[in-house]
Amino acid sequence: MKNASRTKELLRNVRRVEIKTKRLVDGLLQGAYHSVFKGRGIEFSDVREYVVGDDIRNIDWKVTARFNVPYVKEFVEERDLTLYILFDISASGLFGSTREKRYIAAEIAASLMFAALRNNDNVGLCLFTDRVELFFKPRKGRKHVMRLIRDMLYYEPLHRGTSLSNAMMFISKLTKRRCIVFIISDFLSNEDFEKPLRLLRHRHDVIAICLRDVREVELPDVGYVEIEDEETGEQMLIDTSDPDFRKEYARIMIERDKSIAEVMKRCKVDFIKIFTHERFEVPIKRFFMLREKRIR
Repeated sequence: MKNASRTKELLRNVRRVEIKTKRLVDGLLQGAYHSVFKGRGIEFSDVREYVVGDDIRNIDWKVTARFNVPYVKEFVEERDLTLYILFDISASGLFGSTREKRYIAAEIAASLMFAALRNNDNVGLCLFTDRVELFFKPRKGRKHVMRLIRDMLYYEPLHRGTSLSNAMMFISKLTKRRCIVFIISDFLSNEDFEKPLRLLRHRHDVIAICLRDVREVELPDVGYVEIEDEETGEQMLIDTSDPDFRKEYARIMIERDKSIAEVMKRCKVDFIKIFTHERFEVPIKRFFMLREKRIR
């Protein structure tokens, strides 16, 4: 009975994510996703009679000569795209002053998946900690996407640490065909991941989404607090009432995020930073608008 109740709650939460992200897809992502992520090219579809306004470069001269009436070639976009989500499930994702970072990350990922689903694109998922823990091959269909959402929300990782490099190398070796790769993480890893990121970017269209909780950037003045690193288990007693300590902590975090942004820039990877206490639709919308302008 207990397992049945838990399953019902799980399904309700997955459905709740679908309903919430559907509004975002319907109102924002659908057209933007299609415009920003082009297919592999165009393929010939049919010919039809020329009408005023058609591009004369598309005139099919052989058919025109045969019927003595101008005909133009029609083309359709050959999409057949694949979207991969590299989803960080390390222990630091359990932190959140309002909601857990992992839950918000799942909502963001679900929005992208449903946008891909509407465009009949394949969707794959890689759940990683300091190693790849679970991988789903790219497939189409709502049932597949709902399964991915379930595991993003409820899969219990075997490890606590983070290795972005391992996840990037895994996808790089997996496929040579160009794909869209979203990396969703808090990027709270001390490793140097620039080289594998550069390799991944060389083969694929890569976008990094960094989730940050406000309490990871600014410490509140609440006196002595014992904190624990979610990934290493290391504990430390800190004095948050010390203004110099809070200032130095904020400086370190700002420098860290600045360093991450610089790596993304050097690797020519689009970088989206999202704070968990804000609506994630705003930075996602900004990303699509800016990118659409850039590729026109």
